[in-house]
Amino acid sequence: MMMRRFGILTIAMALAGVLAAQSWTTLLDGKSMKGWNAIGNANWKVTDGVVEATTGTGLLVSAASYKDFELKAEFWVDADANSGVFLRCQNPAEVTQNNSYEVNSFDKRPDQKYATGAIVEVAPSKVPMMAGGKWNKFEITAKGKHLVIVLNGVKTVDVEDSKYAEGPIALQRAAGVVRFRKVEIRPL
Repeated sequence: MMMRRFGILTIAMALAGVLAAQSWTTLLDGKSMKGWNAIGNANWKVTDGVVEATTGTGLLVSAASYKDFELKAEFWVDADANSGVFLRCQNPAEVTQNNSYEVNSFDKRPDQKYATGAIVEVAPSKVPMMAGGKWNKFEITAKGKHLVIVLNGVKTVDVEDSKYAEGPIALQRAAGVVRFRKVEIRPL
């Protein structure tokens, strides 16, 4: 009888661990910027359920670091915006495309190779995408060296790259109106 209870308890604990690994954690809820550090001079503020910046250049950088994960981020940008989501940032005080993966939202990027839906300097978007003037959703998977980007249900990148293994996530405002809401992560 004792062995049976121990077996059931072991199975229950294993199942709880699996379910916990599959649960989503809200990183940005549109109510506050708790858990994020601002760098640069972008005017980040919480307005009407979204985190928005309209002037300046800067990023919101997560306080926590992530290795293997799925990330969902809803964002709205105007047609002139230069924005993106940075992954596995190596220097949270100075985030660039040269020390992290930059998943781009930049419809009018001069070099369209790495425009919206691409990972800058790593993988162009397989499908030209435009994000300006509407709510969009990035679904990003980073597992080891395998990176997959899905924008509004369309897979834009599926690549292997091993430059960066772990680091914070950052949300960018470099030009235009940029809004983020409902940013969630699930460890893999």
